Amino acid sequence: MGIFRSFAGVLEVELTGADPERSLRALNEAGIRLRNVWKTGDLTCCFQISRRDYTKLRQLTDKLGDRSKIVRRLGVLWTMGRLKKRPVLLVGVIALLLVTLYLPTRIFFVQVEGNVMIPSQLIIERAGDCGIVFGASRRDVRSERMKNMLLSAIPELRWAGVNTKGCVAVISVREKKAGESETTVPFVSNIIADRDAVIVSCTAEKGNLLCKVGQAVNAGDLLVSGVTDCGISIRAERAVGEVYGQTNRAITAITPSEYVYRTAKREEQRKFGLVIGKKRINFYKDSGILGTTCDKMSTVKYLTLPGGFVLPVALVEERWTCYESEFRNSFDDEAEKILTDFADSYLSQQMLAGKVLSCVQKLNAGNGITALQGRYACLEMISREINEESIIGYGKNH
Repeated sequence: MGIFRSFAGVLEVELTGADPERSLRALNEAGIRLRNVWKTGDLTCCFQISRRDYTKLRQLTDKLGDRSKIVRRLGVLWTMGRLKKRPVLLVGVIALLLVTLYLPTRIFFVQVEGNVMIPSQLIIERAGDCGIVFGASRRDVRSERMKNMLLSAIPELRWAGVNTKGCVAVISVREKKAGESETTVPFVSNIIADRDAVIVSCTAEKGNLLCKVGQAVNAGDLLVSGVTDCGISIRAERAVGEVYGQTNRAITAITPSEYVYRTAKREEQRKFGLVIGKKRINFYKDSGILGTTCDKMSTVKYLTLPGGFVLPVALVEERWTCYESEFRNSFDDEAEKILTDFADSYLSQQMLAGKVLSCVQKLNAGNGITALQGRYACLEMISREINEESIIGYGKNH
């Protein structure tokens, strides 16, 4: 059976009559083309004809006094007709065909390779902001514009490339080396005072030292200049040196005198939510901010396919735990220790290569708070390097 006959429709007919041979000759003479004729009995025979000839065949057999009936319907035409009675199967076949044509043109998963210091999740998030997301077009993802946007979003990358393997976008990156920067480092710099101080020691490896021990300086004063007048020439370079000075610092730290202390567990609830992409659907009504006596722990479980491919669909489980609480007052000794430790830690973080020489602290309590006021005498490095914006005009004769 040819493909055109299959689409047109073929009928297998059984003919019953007193003289089947005479009936077959009459059908041929009438222009009805018979195929695959075989005899099934003394008075019956079977053959195949085109669907459009069946009406003519019935008229001739009725005149001859014969009886004809359809045994089978063959071809694509009848198969498609039977599919109309199976709508679920028909919809499934159409959906499978559309998915087969659509999926190869889209990106559904993103992978990262070549990164060492930069986390893969950070690169995927920045790539999502640039358009490399679930469902993005493969043609757009491979464009040069996407690569440039990704490099602009992550300055730590020297090079980035995006390739596609089926529905997976593979982002290949190359990180910059430690200390590497695209910005040009100025050739000339100075060292200035970071804060008011009395200089205790000063050294300059490169540049012109403009301060001395015992000198009082203010914040912003020039300590070491990168420009040195050598008489017949002027030398410009990056200033290198260290200047230590004695400084005074004042810190005020405050803590409440009364606080809420959590005791026994009172209630625990489980809440669920669904995350699809960047959208979240909560299966509960009360989504406000919990009180200070409650804890909330969240567990996110993403839908993962075999092979480690993660879909942007996740089930979120939250556990809300509420506790009983009571008010307590802090004692002076406890408050003083908390404030003192905090002030010392904060002061150490603010200083660069320094130490505390002496301190005077005063504790005050009232109006529901306890305050610590401290004055500290410190020995610390006060030098800070700044770049010279312009040296135009140096060394010119007028």
